[in-house]
Amino acid sequence: MRGGTPSTEDFGQRLRLLRARAGLSQEALSHAAGVSVRALADMERGRTRGPQRRTVEALAEALGLDGDEASGLEASAAQGRPRPRPVESPAEGPSVPVPSALPRDIQDFTARDTALARLLDLAQDAGASRPVVTVVAGQPGLGKTAFAVHAAHRLAPHFPDGQLALDLHGMDTEPTTPRDALARLLSAMGVTDAAIPAGTDDRASLWRSLAAGRRLLLLLDNATDETQVGPLLPGTGPSLTIVTSRQALAGLTSVHRCDLALLRREEAVELLTRIVGPERVRAEAQAARDLADLCGYLPLAVRIAGQRLLSRPHERLGKLVARLAAEGRRLDGLQAGSLQVRAAFALSYRQLSADSRTVLRRAALAAGADFSPETGALLAGLSYDKAVACAEELTDAGLLQSDPTAERYRFHDLLRLYAAEQVEAEDGPEARAAALDRTTEWMLRRATAAALHFDVEHDRTAPSGDPDPDPDTAPTGREEARAWLEAERAQWLAALRRAHDTGRHRQVLDTAKAMHWFSDRTQHWEQWVEVFRRSADSARALGNRREEAAHLNYLAWAHNLCVHDPRSALVSADAALVAARHSEDGLQEGWALGYGAGALHRLGRTEEARTRLRAAARCLALQDSPQARLAELTILNSLGTLLRQIGRPAEALDIHRRSEQICRAGVPGRTDELIALYHAVARQQIGNDLAALERWPEAEPPLRQALASFETAQMPAWTEQARLDLGLVLRAMGHPEARQTLVAAHDALAVLRSPRQDEAATALAALDQMTTGR
Repeated sequence: MRGGTPSTEDFGQRLRLLRARAGLSQEALSHAAGVSVRALADMERGRTRGPQRRTVEALAEALGLDGDEASGLEASAAQGRPRPRPVESPAEGPSVPVPSALPRDIQDFTARDTALARLLDLAQDAGASRPVVTVVAGQPGLGKTAFAVHAAHRLAPHFPDGQLALDLHGMDTEPTTPRDALARLLSAMGVTDAAIPAGTDDRASLWRSLAAGRRLLLLLDNATDETQVGPLLPGTGPSLTIVTSRQALAGLTSVHRCDLALLRREEAVELLTRIVGPERVRAEAQAARDLADLCGYLPLAVRIAGQRLLSRPHERLGKLVARLAAEGRRLDGLQAGSLQVRAAFALSYRQLSADSRTVLRRAALAAGADFSPETGALLAGLSYDKAVACAEELTDAGLLQSDPTAERYRFHDLLRLYAAEQVEAEDGPEARAAALDRTTEWMLRRATAAALHFDVEHDRTAPSGDPDPDPDTAPTGREEARAWLEAERAQWLAALRRAHDTGRHRQVLDTAKAMHWFSDRTQHWEQWVEVFRRSADSARALGNRREEAAHLNYLAWAHNLCVHDPRSALVSADAALVAARHSEDGLQEGWALGYGAGALHRLGRTEEARTRLRAAARCLALQDSPQARLAELTILNSLGTLLRQIGRPAEALDIHRRSEQICRAGVPGRTDELIALYHAVARQQIGNDLAALERWPEAEPPLRQALASFETAQMPAWTEQARLDLGLVLRAMGHPEARQTLVAAHDALAVLRSPRQDEAATALAALDQMTTGR
């Protein structure tokens, strides 16, 4: 024996001497052996006299012991391990518990470091008067059992009195009863069959008495509900119980919760690497990332993909990626032997009530990343209150995820695919179409009513009232209307598509027209191109040339300002001009000339743009309607802007002053709030004209006034452009607010995907150069 092996039979003393001989601190040995510092200290102090064989083997390897030394250390540990003996009757007193073998650990277990560290802290905090219980919950496929088993193996050295594992079969048609579970626990503790009491309460009492004072680790896997778990929990003693369940088990009190999340992308790739080997992943690194994405970072799905590839060593990762890319075949591809994602979901689905099953599968028909209870109710054909109750049941079952702040729910991608399969299997095309039609009708009526809050031409006091399908729950003002339209954007847009595709063209036109003024406040939404393309198509289908002209103009506006596509804008504006002249609509003719001019200007065809703008101004001046005055204001502002940009700022200033005079005079039939917005646009342009004339101090006040007006109106696209204009003026003046203003404008314009973000970046770079003197 090298170095003189300690001959003492006391495990703690032997371990301490071996560590000292190896020149290792407790921290270093802890890290090398994978044993906590606290557990190591307990062993050396004699508090833990007989650690388990696997722990001793890890210590021996970390200490570099040879075969004889390792055997000697194991023999010392064996001397301190408890010897089980059967209990003939409860009267004989508590028995020494029999350590029960844990299920096999997964060698390629990946991630979950934070959750494991939290469990280790809990294990160390367990005291005589406070047994610790932690609930590991979450959706199917998160790897709750794998995590719990892995954690139990890691924590085993902290619980030398035994580790007991029990599958409660919560997903079976007949889960394990508390009475039967207690019998198994008592038997594992050495109680003979004859000595086990008959009643559940008596069994629970005996179990608690045997567990009291023992450092036991109890793993209760696959629990169904609180009533099954409650009788199995120790009442006192330094034990740790890990409960896994697909249910939230919210009724369990004084427990810690470990809600496992999806893996991060890099963690999912790491798990795949551990299963199939680093060589295959390195050879197809992008395919491995794509595979993790298609698995939705769900551990079960990643494991199945890995096991499938492992069984086919010559198959490329890219081949499986191609198969899973087709949504209709993805669940078919995610199976390897008895491992199936679909089967894991089906277990939970079968446990649900009939109404909750309906809500789950019909919710797969909802558009967007999440859905509201209203949408769930409409698709399922249930009342709102019933749909909320079902959604909560689904959340507790881990089948839906609730939004942390709003009353909204979302699917995991693979669960959505499973739910969609159930729609096809259980509902059929007629029920599916009826659900979508019902939802489309309701959504478009609500969207139209909400958008009309922003329509300056809509009389909300008219006897006909709002078209909202449920006035009691309808948004009551602009703020609520905006919030609803933003939250349900995907849903009402999907409803608009369905209405268009099924020939309900009048409803499409009514909704799009109502959206016109609201779209001005949210011009950073790219969806407006689709909205107004469909409405123009619906007008054409109805043979209404006047409405076709109006909606083609809306479409030209969207191409110009929402997606910055002047070529498409010019095509739409020219088509609107033809339809307007055909229907002899001077207002729409003026708008078409103006939108066409805007597109030509963006294409660099400046002289053609100026000619169209002057023609638009003449056309609109002949009209005497309030709508024509507002259109004239827009055209004059555009004309002045063009003149400034071609180097004629003095002419531009005169035109913008004319716009300001119209605003100050007011427009009959239009609210002061609306005219204030037009006035803000005029002030913004006046400020820019003065800046072009290098009259910087005069330019600052109108730009600040315009910025304040747009902020009050909550019009981000307008607000941030005005902020940029102000920042440019402040920079020219050497004002201390210049950098702060330009940074804020740049960041916001980037979020809005505005082309002017580059202008802001250039201005910031120039300002930095001025500041540093370089």
